[in-house]
Amino acid sequence: MKFLKTLITGVVLVVGVNAFAQKKAEKFEKLEIDMFPKAKDGYKQVYIQLPIAKNEEDLKVEFFVGLEKMLDCNRHSLMGEIKSQDLQGWGYNYYEVESKGETRGTMMACLDNKLTKKFVTLQPEIVRYNSKLPLVFYVPKDMEVRYRVLRPDHTMKKAVEK
Repeated sequence: MKFLKTLITGVVLVVGVNAFAQKKAEKFEKLEIDMFPKAKDGYKQVYIQLPIAKNEEDLKVEFFVGLEKMLDCNRHSLMGEIKSQDLQGWGYNYYEVESKGETRGTMMACLDNKLTKKFVTLQPEIVRYNSKLPLVFYVPKDMEVRYRVLRPDHTMKKAVEK
């Protein structure tokens, strides 16, 4: 009886680990980015390759361009701009970031004068999800691009009538 319980537990663990590993093995479309221009001096090219997903038309990608800084208790944002550019002859676009890394923030009194490391960003942008095209960015060398996938709440809600 004890042997049977151990065997069943082992099978359940193997099946669970295998399912977890398959979920982690995301499928990617092989993307080419050689047609995009090279980064200019002081900049680097970074890109996001999204995995193939079901119902991609329902998904969105929110990306954040920024850098980590030691900041006080105020709310901070990075000063600068993200410009969408056309890749001539391809019908693709890419993003150029113009920022000197300067921040702006609220003017609350921080009584403890404690600084903490925070990821401060430009205004985030939301774009459509497309695993067939890379999201290509040209950012200053000290900055990075982070992103998250936004998934819809499939429950449709009705607005309240007054």
